[in-house]
Amino acid sequence: MSGHEYTAPVPGLEAVEVPEPGAVTIVVPTFNESANIRRLLRQITEAVPARLPCEVVFVDDSTDDTPEVIREAAQDCPFPVAVLHREEPVGGLGGAVVEGLKAATSEWIVVMDGDCQHPPSLVPELVATGERANAALVVASRYIEGGSRAGLAGSYRVAVSRGATWLTKALFPRRLHSISDPMSGFFAIRRSAVTAEALKPLGYKILLELAVRSRPRQVAEVPFVFQDRFAGESKSSAQEGLRFLRHLAGLRTASPVARMVGFGLIGASGFVPNLAGLWALTALGLHYVPAEILANQFGVAWNFLLIEHLLFRDRRAHRRWWDRLGRFALLANADLVLRIPLIALLVGRFGMGALPATALALVLTFVLRFVGTEALVYLPRRRGNRTTARRAV
Repeated sequence: MSGHEYTAPVPGLEAVEVPEPGAVTIVVPTFNESANIRRLLRQITEAVPARLPCEVVFVDDSTDDTPEVIREAAQDCPFPVAVLHREEPVGGLGGAVVEGLKAATSEWIVVMDGDCQHPPSLVPELVATGERANAALVVASRYIEGGSRAGLAGSYRVAVSRGATWLTKALFPRRLHSISDPMSGFFAIRRSAVTAEALKPLGYKILLELAVRSRPRQVAEVPFVFQDRFAGESKSSAQEGLRFLRHLAGLRTASPVARMVGFGLIGASGFVPNLAGLWALTALGLHYVPAEILANQFGVAWNFLLIEHLLFRDRRAHRRWWDRLGRFALLANADLVLRIPLIALLVGRFGMGALPATALALVLTFVLRFVGTEALVYLPRRRGNRTTARRAV
């Protein structure tokens, strides 16, 4: 395989260089990693044997000279090196990996970081293990025999990594039962085992996204020692931590049943601002009836914010925020108006006691509110669907 490359336009990206097919495509997402590029490419050159043809695809979101450094360093490489610089870094590093998956031309795709903490010497073993085990996904794990997290700087990062691993495995026990290190950013996957268009990454934990949404049929692991960063600073931050939690919530609530459970838990949490508002308003001398009506709006606002960011983050583009808020508030307040007549009907017509009638009314109005929220607030408008279809044709 030669090092010839050609340029093809891709929407949302600058000039994209697509290499010729290879046996393995190494996808490296980068953000301001110019000081690590030459070392990384040198390590890949030394590690990947000639009998394993490869190509390297950098998907770059940098604001420094990383793309230029990659192009200069690529001149000395015996394999094709492509640079995809994104104008808009949608989805963070995870989104960058998805772009790399789309651009890859090989059956095996190895994803690794650009900071030299993932040893390229493990690339042949990842591919060979996948072939031997007939696996669709091979994870380089720090938490099996022979692996180590030595490169994690400080006890704080070790604790965060361990906590995140425990949390993800607790939330997805079946889908991650064969993956000891779901936080790993170093893995190999068959191109035929993943549909890039179905992925919705948020942040840098793309392996979790792949394992949960793509559900590879067979998973294998190889141990690896997490290396010290060669140059630059870690991109981990409190903001990335929040994005990770939002990503977890989005994955966990992907099914309607899980969304309904989340909807109920968020609704229950809304009693806190509701009661706090009621207490404050009545303490100021307001009559309890208008105070309850106003206090209910605090709970509505609280529930709307959590539902927006935890349950329906992927559906917010269908309507403007004020439209979504108005519809949600209307449904939430209609619940109060509907519940009292429903309780009266259950007691007077069906002879139920006040307590069971109230409980049943709460359940029925909750289900109606959830279905109404999905259908009237967060599903796309039909006219928009027809317009999109016409444009696609």
